[in-house]
Amino acid sequence: MTLSLQEISDRFEIQDLIVEYCDIIDTQEFDRLESVFTEDAFIDYTVMGGPKGNLPEIREFLAQSLPLFKNTQHMIANYQIKIKGDEATGRIMCFNPMQFNMEDQGNPIFFIGLWYVDKYIRTENGWRIKERVEEKSYDFNAPDFMAFE
Repeated sequence: MTLSLQEISDRFEIQDLIVEYCDIIDTQEFDRLESVFTEDAFIDYTVMGGPKGNLPEIREFLAQSLPLFKNTQHMIANYQIKIKGDEATGRIMCFNPMQFNMEDQGNPIFFIGLWYVDKYIRTENGWRIKERVEEKSYDFNAPDFMAFE
């Protein structure tokens, strides 16, 4: 498959967008979420035990839940991006080790594997995520109180 310069540029911009999302989550700088999502974005974390909703609702959830973790690391791969004009879809693999902030219990670590199933749109400010739905692959060593279903 031969790609045009525009298609190559679009793919790199979308990949950078996805990497930026991971950095925002791992650094817990949630005010930066507007730089990766559209204002009317729909986000669904329910398959891994989180909520679904709009950007303000998800930002609030992240701000409340992620400080429970001493460290997180969103490692992404297998970018499957399909672009049609000013819209695109993606399915991105994510491996996410998470370390609890529990000094008295040795800061236990568990792992989750998932796919980000996304819809992107080109805006006047560049590509943005319009919809993100997590699709579960697996979890390992997850604590009982985290219901990943």
